[in-house]
Amino acid sequence: MVSPISTKALSARQLRESQPWITLKDSCHRLQGLQAADGSVPQARDHKAARAAIHDITESLRELAAHVPHDRAYLEACIADCEAWVQSGLGVPDFYDSLVAFHPEKTRIDGTLHVVVFPMYTQNGSNQRLCEALLCETMWPDFVAGLEAGAYGNALFVPVRFIDFTAGYDTNSAVLFPESVAIKPRVPQGAPADAPAVLPAFTWGGIFADREAARFRCVVDAGVEITKLELPAAARELLDNQTLAEETFVMWDLIHDRTHMRGDLPFDPFMIKQRMPFYLYGLEELRCDLTAFREAVTLVGDKKSSASVKKHAQLVQYAVVFDRIFRFPLSGSRVRNYDSVAGQLLFAWLHQKGVLHWRDTTLAIDWEQLPATVVALSDRINDLYWASIDRPKIVHWIAAHDLISEVLSPHPGSRFLSKDLPVMGAPSDITDAVLDDEFPLSMFYEALGAKLAPAIASTKGITGETHLEKETAKIVA
Repeated sequence: MVSPISTKALSARQLRESQPWITLKDSCHRLQGLQAADGSVPQARDHKAARAAIHDITESLRELAAHVPHDRAYLEACIADCEAWVQSGLGVPDFYDSLVAFHPEKTRIDGTLHVVVFPMYTQNGSNQRLCEALLCETMWPDFVAGLEAGAYGNALFVPVRFIDFTAGYDTNSAVLFPESVAIKPRVPQGAPADAPAVLPAFTWGGIFADREAARFRCVVDAGVEITKLELPAAARELLDNQTLAEETFVMWDLIHDRTHMRGDLPFDPFMIKQRMPFYLYGLEELRCDLTAFREAVTLVGDKKSSASVKKHAQLVQYAVVFDRIFRFPLSGSRVRNYDSVAGQLLFAWLHQKGVLHWRDTTLAIDWEQLPATVVALSDRINDLYWASIDRPKIVHWIAAHDLISEVLSPHPGSRFLSKDLPVMGAPSDITDAVLDDEFPLSMFYEALGAKLAPAIASTKGITGETHLEKETAKIVA
């Protein structure tokens, strides 16, 4: 049933059922069907339909703006960018002004609603810059606000929850990053006319904790059942409680996200978009996750930590390990899947250190030894980074491959095994020498993957709300 818009403030779910939001979604989908990969509408015969869709988008935004007053400046800029796009002939869109005007990081209050419209691509979804719309709300638990205001400051971090979305997010994408928006570089205001055009400084990054938590619960619950892993009571509660899982992921992401620019780094290893062997991206993501894990261990043992912080810090440890050993190795293709390598690495490390056991087709974990053993892997990666500050790039790349190869077996055809590498060429030659599946799945994961695949596939487009609806339906049935 469609609800009329009212002058009273609407809840997120009431706004989802309102006519302006429904029209906005429909108009974006109409426009998507006319857009090319770069976001333009290249066919002149489609321009009339595109202009009509964009008109409906702007009219909807005008109506919705009253319900998100904190985003009024952004929505007005978005309307202006839409109109300028039409006037320019519907070429490659430029939403620079609206992107600069959008500041969700300034309203990090739990439940704050945002209406978001941009031509953009979505990670793990569409690689085309199509017009997407999002209705979402900020997640900002009190204990996270306290952590961020203290030792874990992260001014750019914005955890959010899906309320509704267009087709680009009916995928596995769980992020909203400004880097994905279609914008054109500009000469900074006040700079000389011949100054180089640059992109704006990005001040936020959105992560959908409800989707992360829902797919975690779905996949890990299946993995635990398949492997017959016996869980501590707190870990079982984490898998049974969507709200608790969301809060846990917000804490994990808060610490993970800030870690990319902290530590003894071989000069900004991940954030600069450089071409390098894919397994290095896996190591960087794992480094940040293991930093979140070790910080969680510290918070559990800190007498100054509140009961809520201690509880969630313990759950962060379970979440990092479970997500890494169940979901990460088996999600996505085998083509340069860096998250898979990192997940396999953690599993194999724990197994080889005698903390994780697979015997009689049953998985078991030594929970008391788990924290120290995970921190030891974190130390190894940190040592690699520390040493790499003094190394040439390709030496660091080879050293990173050596570290992984101590734990995981490279493909028998790997050129790293024989050291038959083009070390006298350009760094890109080393990258080209890496196999698409440089570290294949173990026999354990090949067998687990066949059984866990349905659960992983079922998480496409999942949200916290839809997962709870499925759980309720199962209980009723």
